[in-house]
Amino acid sequence: MSIYDEVLAFIDFPRPEAFDALALAVFRYQFDHVPAYRQFCVARGRSPGNVTQISQIPAASTVAFKYAEVRGPAEAVSHAALTFTTSGTTKGFTKRGRHLVPRAEIYRASAIAHLRRMLFPDGRRLPMLALHPTADRMPESSLSTMLTWCIEEFAAGATLCAATRSSVDTAAAINFLDAVSTRREPVCILGTTAASAALFTALAGRRRRTIKLVPGSRLMDTGGAKGQTIPLTPAEVVAHAHESLGIEPALVINEYGMTEMCSQLYDATPFNFPTWPMDSAVPPLDFGLDSNPGSRNLPAGFRVKLPPPWLRPSVIDPVTLAPLESGRVGLLAFFDLANVGSISALMTEDFGIVQDGAVAILGRAAAGGARGCALSIDEFARRESAPQAGREW
Repeated sequence: MSIYDEVLAFIDFPRPEAFDALALAVFRYQFDHVPAYRQFCVARGRSPGNVTQISQIPAASTVAFKYAEVRGPAEAVSHAALTFTTSGTTKGFTKRGRHLVPRAEIYRASAIAHLRRMLFPDGRRLPMLALHPTADRMPESSLSTMLTWCIEEFAAGATLCAATRSSVDTAAAINFLDAVSTRREPVCILGTTAASAALFTALAGRRRRTIKLVPGSRLMDTGGAKGQTIPLTPAEVVAHAHESLGIEPALVINEYGMTEMCSQLYDATPFNFPTWPMDSAVPPLDFGLDSNPGSRNLPAGFRVKLPPPWLRPSVIDPVTLAPLESGRVGLLAFFDLANVGSISALMTEDFGIVQDGAVAILGRAAAGGARGCALSIDEFARRESAPQAGREW
């Protein structure tokens, strides 16, 4: 059985006790077969010979995908391989990262399995409205691909993609929602925060300012500040969805994901986590914030996110890059088994807290503030400008 088949088998039937051994096997594979990552690990004095636990595996910054060709051996690339591009500006010029996913079925299995747990725990198949382009309209977008898979797996009845690369057709979206509401069908809405904001604004500007969707309707908010005229926080999306569309707050689920990672995290609510406290979005965890020692819990209404069993979150010191203990604030890092074809140990640009498997996302690191993170990125940048002979970048 190949390492890809082992990861796929774990996603299909997770065994938490087998995670560490499989993660170390994935690290050995990536060290041997992903040249950019091997060079990074060697520069940090790490190799399969001296790495015996996950905390010792070097985490590469997600920004590294903008500097290096992150890919494994050609023979691992299946006919269904996908390549996704990131967006953003780095060091004053536009440089889009690329993430090659050699075995798309692993990415799909990861996305679908956790969607089923977090957005469709009731097993319902629903009409679907996409407020973000689907894969046929934006094939280089990992989000577009994930939404397309979601529609293929969980949709029933009418579906509509009301978005192009440049705009959201809010009139078409409202007509679609009016129609499913008239038919007394619950609906699932999929889109970015900016797209949802456009829909809320369009609803506010018409004579009938609300649509009363059928109970069981839900909204997946994929986040993202780009394109928002008036930025909405996740809590504000929950409030607007309830006021404008009648969607119960527990069924407005915020997703956290990125192009460089094949797995996603979702809000934990009473809908997808029945033992959750019904009077609070915050689990009974003691998140002590170093920046405010007098506050022993996250703010009221703050939600934490849950990863799938094949994604292990952690936090690291932004300067030393050393792992931090549970409950401390640091840069979020993940080991994603579903990233077996590229780099599984990833360091993000987001600050957060990890405790008892739950993740509190506190915000993006300030530019220039994370010196250790910047150093890690520079290592990839130097390798891009002076690659070694025989290495693939």
